Amino acid sequence: MDIREVFALNLRKARQAKGLSQEALAHDSAVDRTYISALERGVYGATIDMVDRLATVLDVEASALLQRPARSHPGKLDKEIAREVAKPGKRKSRKA
Repeated sequence: MDIREVFALNLRKARQAKGLSQEALAHDSAVDRTYISALERGVYGATIDMVDRLATVLDVEASALLQRPARSHPGKLDKEIAREVAKPGKRKSRKA
């Protein structure tokens, strides 16, 4: 799995764990919904700034969106993302 596929999978899982639609994530991230869709399908690669912006909106660390799944623990990443999303006040909002 290449890094674009890893990011696509983690972005979708983090968005769903947060209970956001692609449209809501796009709105909160100030991008078009079709861009979020393309990122989740691995059509586009995100810049490091976009990874950080999406992570901020999703209230997870940017590194969680780039974390490759552990081969020996298939569901571990899902649990890590869910824990990150569930932590209150994990990240502070930043104005761009």
